[in-house]
Amino acid sequence: MAVPSTNTSLGGVQTEFGGSNPIQISEYYSGGPLVGAGTSAPVAGGTIPSSGQIAVGQFRGAVAAVFISASGGSVSTSGDYKIHTFTGPGTFTVNSVGNAAGSEKFDYLVVAGGGGARGGGGGAGGVRESNEPGDWSSSPIKSSSSISASAQGYPVSIGGGGGNNSNGSGSTGGPISSSGGGKGGNFNGNGASGGSGGGGGGSFGGRRSGGSGNSPSVSPPQGNPGGNGSNSDGNGAGGGGGGATAAGSNNSDMGNNRHAGDGGAGATTSISGSSVAYGGGGAAGNQSPRPGQGGTGGGANAGGSGSGNRGGGGGGFNGSGGSGIVIFRYKYQ
Repeated sequence: MAVPSTNTSLGGVQTEFGGSNPIQISEYYSGGPLVGAGTSAPVAGGTIPSSGQIAVGQFRGAVAAVFISASGGSVSTSGDYKIHTFTGPGTFTVNSVGNAAGSEKFDYLVVAGGGGARGGGGGAGGVRESNEPGDWSSSPIKSSSSISASAQGYPVSIGGGGGNNSNGSGSTGGPISSSGGGKGGNFNGNGASGGSGGGGGGSFGGRRSGGSGNSPSVSPPQGNPGGNGSNSDGNGAGGGGGGATAAGSNNSDMGNNRHAGDGGAGATTSISGSSVAYGGGGAAGNQSPRPGQGGTGGGANAGGSGSGNRGGGGGGFNGSGGSGIVIFRYKYQ
């Protein structure tokens, strides 16, 4: 419906936006209880006034905002947005769809489980985010395309972190999937590919390569490659696992300066209402005099495990990856 574009009356405004009798035009300032802030005045070529002079004619063609109604997961709010967080399997159910004046799309964060580590660090789980409205601080790898809502259930699965010799598992949030992180290479093995790639293992026979990230390929990329392992002086150690926004670093074997590879940095976003980093790569195994450091976003230091529900890669030697998370966000008022 909409307020009629001709023969507009205060009664027509009330029919569209609600209110009680006796009707007063001052009830219909935008940002008040009846008319949403910034409501378009399409015929007048602007928005409904929030104060000062207001006329019935400014409402010609105006439409009351209708918002998405949904359920599922752990529900919180941030300003005008509702946030549904899943740390385990479930269903995000859109009970009713709004309109363009309110909300008819929702945004997402889908993070997969991080890879486990051997000599090389585990790759982070893939990180995929959208922020079409641009109303919060999102990661640099975000998509600008939200999901158009339908009144239906959207299945959610949460990827677990990989053990010390296995890849992480993928996560899904409705139509969006992210890939588990690749495992770090063993002492003479290459890192595995995944959302972010695992670091190459320390070798006693030559360089071992990090696994490729963003596998399978999506746009924007969901992760980065792992670093290489090397042993130019016979003391091999691994490369760091890849992270959501940076590759894992290579191992350095340069005499007294040698050190294990660091995990790549993750992606920081406020989609949850707070600023949190996800998808940090795991560090390679201990290497004297400098062990590897995990990437921001739950990546483990050498010997540790990636942070749960952040998709962090495990740290070498033998650390496990962290589990993933799925978040949906939409305007509800």
